[in-house]
Amino acid sequence: MRRAGEFLRGALRRHEVLLLLVLVVEWGLFYHYGTTVNRRGVVVGFGTLDRQFDVLRHSCEIGLLALALTPVILTAGIDLSVGSLLGLCAVVFGQLWHDAGLPVGAAAGLTLVAGALGGAVNAGLVAGLRLPPLIVTLGTYSLFRGLAEALTRGAVTYTDFPAGFLFLGQERWLGLPTQAWVFLVAAAAIGVLVHRTVTGRAFRVLGFAPEGARYAGLAVGRTLAIAYVLAGTVAAAAALIYTARIGQAKADAGTGYELYAITAVVLGGTSIFGGRGSVPGTLLGVAAIAVLKNGLATIPAVIRLNAAEEMAGLLTGALLLLALALGALGQAGKVEG
Repeated sequence: MRRAGEFLRGALRRHEVLLLLVLVVEWGLFYHYGTTVNRRGVVVGFGTLDRQFDVLRHSCEIGLLALALTPVILTAGIDLSVGSLLGLCAVVFGQLWHDAGLPVGAAAGLTLVAGALGGAVNAGLVAGLRLPPLIVTLGTYSLFRGLAEALTRGAVTYTDFPAGFLFLGQERWLGLPTQAWVFLVAAAAIGVLVHRTVTGRAFRVLGFAPEGARYAGLAVGRTLAIAYVLAGTVAAAAALIYTARIGQAKADAGTGYELYAITAVVLGGTSIFGGRGSVPGTLLGVAAIAVLKNGLATIPAVIRLNAAEEMAGLLTGALLLLALALGALGQAGKVEG
């Protein structure tokens, strides 16, 4: 009994276990109180299978951005530009397919290259010139969104994509929304990178002690470059899925997604100070944000006020501040200890 009690207390101290309990409670509340109207005009509950598939479908892009930001934040960095880069890549894809007349596959491949180049801009400034990641990505946040607006003159929206491409964001494959398979592959790949490779260990070492990592001979520049280029490439993949889901490529795609993605990562236990975190924790953080964001849209009182998006932003911001405060308190406790 004593061992069982010690095991339970140890489990409850783990951030992932606590977050899982919060997620279960959150889902239970929306299951009990949430209702929505489907396309046939029938009132259905939050807990229906179709509604859960909708939650999964609408959270895939934010989930991809959160996965990509996990290595970045592990290095004690930040990337505020991923949402803007998603919008820019969506526009680039639309222009390559619609204006340049390229096949969808070629346009998608070049869009991924464009995302990697966007990440390389951040990497060059952060790793090459050693500029603060917050300032760099705040600048590219505006740069990428401004480029997207300039390319479309703030008005052009690309539509009428072929059905084969729209299948990626609107249909199901093997019982799940098609984009869920892309998300699972990305989660597995980034999980292996972070937890099973030398590069993943380098992310943590760099976050714990950047100067010590340099003195130890760690390839700091290359490690940072991998993190930021990966973030840009995954942002481009999220742009393709976003475009396939809504059937449009437009300059404002991904607006505000960086807030949700960063919140999911920090809420999942990745320290904003770097050096500590996990992909499973990020996945739980994504799930918590997805259930909150989509569950609010099923609460009758919120529906009557037409305030689901505003409340989701408000509560997400509050969660981010709470997670940052708890992380700072934990960091201070370790220093004092």
